[in-house]
Amino acid sequence: MKPTQPAMGQHWGELAHVRGIVKYSLSPFEQRPYANFFSKLLPNTIRRIRAQFFYVFPPFALGYYVYYTVEREHDRLLRKNPADYADEV
Repeated sequence: MKPTQPAMGQHWGELAHVRGIVKYSLSPFEQRPYANFFSKLLPNTIRRIRAQFFYVFPPFALGYYVYYTVEREHDRLLRKNPADYADEV
């Protein structure tokens, strides 16, 4: 037996009755999750991406440029200078 039944004397979901409030719900089986996908959702998504592009892209581009430059310099510094060992041959 569930602990709420003896304590409250009612089933779950029927613990309180509120007057003056009407709840409407739609079955999940009756909803249309892809309604207006191509006519409204896709164009709205493209519009939002275009509106935010110049706020988001420059910092990422700058960050990538700095990362690429630093990695290239790090790889260059790891190499030995062949001129230092020219007289050992």
